[in-house]
Amino acid sequence: MKTISSKLIIGLCAASLLLSTTSCSKFLDEEPRGIFTPGDFKTPNGINNSIVGMYAHLRYIYGQAYFYNACLTGTDEVTYGQSADENFQAMDFSGVANLTAVNSRADVAWGAALPNINMASGIIENAPAVGTSPAIIAEAHFFRAFDYFLLVQTFGGVPLDLGGGELKYSTSVERKSKRNTVSEVYTKAIFPDLLTAISDLPDVPRLKGAVSKTVARLYLAKAYLTYAWWLENPKNIPTYPETSRTDPNGKSSAWYFQQAYDLAVEAIENPGTYGLQPTFYDVNVGTNDRNNEILLFADHTEDSELYNGGSLTYGSGGAPDNFAGWMMTWNYTSLTSSKTTGWSTADLVNSVQREAVQALGRPWTRMAPTINVVTETFADKTNDSRYDGTFTAVYRGNWNRANVTNATLYNANNMPVKPGDAILTFLDEEPQTPINYDNKTYKSSVGAGVLAGRPDYVISPEGISRRVYPGLWKLGPYRTDNGNGLGQPNASSTRPFNIAKFSELYFIAAEAAVKGAAVKGGKTARELVNVIRGRAGVWRWDNNGNVAKEANHRAEMTTATPAQITVNYILAERSREYYGEGYRWYDLVRTQTWSDIAKTYRIAGSNVGDHNATTFTRSIQPLHYLRPIPQGQLDAMDMSAEDKAAYQNPGYN
Repeated sequence: MKTISSKLIIGLCAASLLLSTTSCSKFLDEEPRGIFTPGDFKTPNGINNSIVGMYAHLRYIYGQAYFYNACLTGTDEVTYGQSADENFQAMDFSGVANLTAVNSRADVAWGAALPNINMASGIIENAPAVGTSPAIIAEAHFFRAFDYFLLVQTFGGVPLDLGGGELKYSTSVERKSKRNTVSEVYTKAIFPDLLTAISDLPDVPRLKGAVSKTVARLYLAKAYLTYAWWLENPKNIPTYPETSRTDPNGKSSAWYFQQAYDLAVEAIENPGTYGLQPTFYDVNVGTNDRNNEILLFADHTEDSELYNGGSLTYGSGGAPDNFAGWMMTWNYTSLTSSKTTGWSTADLVNSVQREAVQALGRPWTRMAPTINVVTETFADKTNDSRYDGTFTAVYRGNWNRANVTNATLYNANNMPVKPGDAILTFLDEEPQTPINYDNKTYKSSVGAGVLAGRPDYVISPEGISRRVYPGLWKLGPYRTDNGNGLGQPNASSTRPFNIAKFSELYFIAAEAAVKGAAVKGGKTARELVNVIRGRAGVWRWDNNGNVAKEANHRAEMTTATPAQITVNYILAERSREYYGEGYRWYDLVRTQTWSDIAKTYRIAGSNVGDHNATTFTRSIQPLHYLRPIPQGQLDAMDMSAEDKAAYQNPGYN
């Protein structure tokens, strides 16, 4: 990786922003660019291309699986899977590998955000002279704040001067650097830029997927909330560079909590074109991508490799591909059934083939949900639709799509199954009759068990392991070009990777209210949370039953909400709503609850047939609340070894 202020935007690929296949403007018709020079900011077309590039840079962070790992592994949501390498194991803090400046994949954010910040500064400084409207320039203000907010949450204080002066565009190859404090990054960069964005952005985005006032309000409210926690510092977590936890403008944490509440409520009350989908399923089903609940996404498409940013037939395993969904997909293709009741080797068939559909996709087995997620986070699977709308818990036969002509195969208990029938089911709860995991006659090939009278293999929650676990349906692929076959399951996902949702405004306001913000009538913490919980009780589809389901458990869901809402309850609700989307590490770090909530977890081992759950303990220290500055950054800087050591976050030297 090059230094933080390299001459030509450090190789950022500015592939054109694909906001939809039917609504393109002049901005989207510009030629994709791989390199920007200072002269590009002197023409309208250059500014337009640069704006498009700011959206394109999202693909280098969101959907990039190694950064995705850094956001989730080591939290209560996720541990490392059977095929994990050191990049994943080190993030778990359970003693398998130590996190260092070399193996920390938070480097993805550092490498993509800082060049984009410099490009944003180039737009802000030069766009007025070529007649660009304030509304378009406001998009650059938004993205500069967006990237700085991501960096400050991840690394602590980061440099505001990239070589040309604070918040100035740099054309020099700057090989020295000074990190600003956390408070300076917020008060000099993030807050002013987002306030400008709110002032100048339109209520209605100029294109689907472009930012608007509502998007900027969400990020400013979240930044106020996060900074308020930083000022309060209830667990005495260290900051770096070291500085007092005082606001340069003399405001208190209480003031910022109130601002977060007020701004989130304002956005809820003035939604523009945004709103909540009628069901949780509707938010995440591939047929409804880019719906009005999604405020920001890193876009992809199956219509064009150029505008997708990558191959439509084979995923590279690197940015700008959207391949995050592979990580929590286990190798379900090892499941076997038999053509006859004899179960000879020649009769065995892989009855669940790799397919480009949302329930399946390409397996990598790098990350796995903990048992605690299934038994505790998603304890209510009857009223609450979010477990069903998050996980693939039933794996169904699709051998017919692989040109296997047998209309019937034999599965568990030598019982017949047809295409579309369940081959393996992860049970919602422990069965009254113990599962027989030691069956020798009908081999599942993945070590699953059987229950009398069932043709599907089964695994109970207590049997979830690093090798076999419910898959992440939410991020699975969706394509319209599969035909009657398996489609392109080895390609990266052509779906957008969702970054921000309208629903989060309710959680931000509720969290601020719990922290003492004065509330408006009808918008207490409990009332705000119940809007989301009530929606979660509405079903229109039973995902794992694969049938329509018209059910309304809104009353049961809202009645079960505690009278007194706590931060931990909001965090649990956030996990149910956003499980596996990359929020969790930042949520736990913001609230300083990471070491409490994620200290232990349960899961079985990596071997075939291992269903013996073990409790693992993580060693999460206060210093780990900041990720290490990437080693590549330190190696590239022209500084003494002593200065480099001082630049690094403490504990990672």
